[in-house]
Amino acid sequence: MQVKKVEIKLIREFTASTIKGNMVYIATGVIIGDAFNKVADVLVEKVMLPALSLLTDGINWQTKKIILREAISQNRKKTIEQVAIG
Repeated sequence: MQVKKVEIKLIREFTASTIKGNMVYIATGVIIGDAFNKVADVLVEKVMLPALSLLTDGINWQTKKIILREAISQNRKKTIEQVAIG
């Protein structure tokens, strides 16, 4: 009887510490991912887009979009929305 109580307590403590450890890993991953996202945004907006605009005769790429699928309408109603990047 005494051994089962010790085993159950050990299992509960192990799962509690495992859950806490996973939360720390998840929080660390979210923070690193957010920082990487900000660095990538700045790199694209401040370095790549101005250089691309110089090469393409001043086209503002921030107002452009790439249409993947046109909107489909029947009887003047949009049945399928347009899908675009940008």
